[in-house]
Amino acid sequence: MENAAINGKKIAAGKAIEYIRSGMTLGLGTGSTAYWAIQGIGEQVKQGLSVRAIATSLQSESLARELGIPIVPFSEIDHLDITIDGADEVDEKLNLIKGGGGALLREKIVASATRFYIIIVDESKLVHRLGKFPLPVEVAPFGWELTSRRLEELGGQPKMRMAGADAYLTDNQHYILDCSFGLIENPAELHTQVSGITGVMEDGFFINMADIVIAGSPGGDTRLLKKGVTI
Repeated sequence: MENAAINGKKIAAGKAIEYIRSGMTLGLGTGSTAYWAIQGIGEQVKQGLSVRAIATSLQSESLARELGIPIVPFSEIDHLDITIDGADEVDEKLNLIKGGGGALLREKIVASATRFYIIIVDESKLVHRLGKFPLPVEVAPFGWELTSRRLEELGGQPKMRMAGADAYLTDNQHYILDCSFGLIENPAELHTQVSGITGVMEDGFFINMADIVIAGSPGGDTRLLKKGVTI
């Protein structure tokens, strides 16, 4: 099953890279699916593709540098042409839950600056309704216990993400509370409620942000999903 999922991710990543052209500024996502996209972009850079990029995590930035992909700061750009990233769940309206890799705040900053946002997944991540995967919520360490209680009052079951015996820290030195809400009827409404809690830095809902979703299957097929259309 694991090898099948990896194959689906690699296939989706390969399809997404076809949208890239020389001269573009790219956003590089984080996680096991985005990894394959970064690898593929690195191969094309070796073959002469001229791009520059901003990475959504220190891990992705390190990988990009190793592969010869030029990394630039936000001070040098006013937009990103294409960002390729993964997702933990994608619903029928292309709403997403992201943050399983711990980079949701940076991922959303990059997504918001992107003209064409491509999500790549293996087909197991496609769901009718979001919520089987817990919603990651990035919170300030100061007063996190109170923030957690407010999330619980919304119906979530917050659980501190751990790194061994210590609380996991994001690249921005925040905690992540993984919140189980069950199947979510209205992601946009819950996003508004969660993001309105003082102490919440960002949540893992990406509402109306994806332009297309490319889902790869282990057999080598891909599905291209747009809002209201499945190709």
